[in-house]
Amino acid sequence: MSSNDQAKRAAAEAAYEFLIEDDYIGIGTGSTVNHFIDVMAERKPSIRACVSSSEATSAKLKKAGFEIEELNYTGNLPVYFDGADEINTHFEMIKGGGGALTREKIIASVSRRFVCMVDESKRVDILGNFPLPVEVIEMGRSAVARQLVKLGGSPELRPNVRSDNGNPILDVYNLDLSNAIAMEDKINAIPGVVTVGLFARRPADVLIVGSDHGVQTLTRKP
Repeated sequence: MSSNDQAKRAAAEAAYEFLIEDDYIGIGTGSTVNHFIDVMAERKPSIRACVSSSEATSAKLKKAGFEIEELNYTGNLPVYFDGADEINTHFEMIKGGGGALTREKIIASVSRRFVCMVDESKRVDILGNFPLPVEVIEMGRSAVARQLVKLGGSPELRPNVRSDNGNPILDVYNLDLSNAIAMEDKINAIPGVVTVGLFARRPADVLIVGSDHGVQTLTRKP
């Protein structure tokens, strides 16, 4: 296992301490989440079912022996576990490198606690080095791209990729994300946008960072 994978595994093990048994839990998508599912498979917690943000996550959870339930039937969730492509000091994130940003944002919005697990490389002072994913309706793809250019961005269509919702994804470079909440609102207001991978309106509550030096657990101040 590489040092990066070891850091992700360590973060996943620390995040497990926030798991609430005998209830539903939300599970995101990505490499660190995969480590978290491995930890769950080993420790076999008693949970009612998982609400998953992607088909890939659902398949891995089912293989590990966990039930999947639709969010429409569970109501609000006590806790949601996911990673991030970037996260700043305010626990605002860029997410969606794996293409699951819309479902991730829906689950995060109904979860009382959002536990974000990352390796040290994902921590930044200002968001934006990682391209910002924007899921769009196909017929509005070019129209949305033109509006993103007006906001200062350089959008590129993610090649040969559709979200689990069947939509294309634009990856946007060069945006000024120093005010992440304002940019999230502007992009979400563009007709044709399904959602943007800025998680600023709903940041993480707990940040767990794995590194070569161990694991750090941080809690967002209200």
